[in-house]
Amino acid sequence: MNPQTGPSPLLIACALGIEHLALRTGDRGGAGGPVTVLRTGMGPKAAERSVARVLADPALEAAAVLATGFCAGLAPGMHPGDLVVAEETRDPRSTVPCVATDRLVKELARAVPGRTVHTGPLTGSDHVVRGPERADLLATGAIAVDMESAATLLSAVRTGPRPVAAVRVVVDAPEHELVRIGTVRGGISAFRVLRSVLPAFFEWHRSLLLPRR
Repeated sequence: MNPQTGPSPLLIACALGIEHLALRTGDRGGAGGPVTVLRTGMGPKAAERSVARVLADPALEAAAVLATGFCAGLAPGMHPGDLVVAEETRDPRSTVPCVATDRLVKELARAVPGRTVHTGPLTGSDHVVRGPERADLLATGAIAVDMESAATLLSAVRTGPRPVAAVRVVVDAPEHELVRIGTVRGGISAFRVLRSVLPAFFEWHRSLLLPRR
């Protein structure tokens, strides 16, 4: 990898148009370097292709990558609008550890005060997870599931060493199941939370640039 010159870039990846809208209309001030918000399209294959394509740009060669958007909560007691900070992402191909998750938790508490933040493994699926399948995934230790985060981070680290993370907003949960994951009805709180998290992402990214002691 060539030495990075200038501010380090940040790539924020989401799948759905409604997620992209929330991020585009959020507070974009305070970024520590160039920020690209990428809509990958829905599903792991689309996410993997889109992220690989964008990171082929030399300007993003050293970019940190953060996967975000909505997710399905797996643990009892989760509610729409809760936040999930992945300690790692999992899919059948790999487990990708996330970087500086404690900083993300701290900054999210500051950006969205009063919201519950859950930490733990975030698992990937190639379809919307409902009903009994949630319990099966919870039994593996995962606390939430979505279709793109694991593929996004795997694609990112395959292109070269870089910091990666995943933060998701719970849009449905065992006691609050939606008809489909893309449904906004009943998930307005999740949309509002997603609009508010960019400052936390920027502070996480800024912390990666600080000298290690």
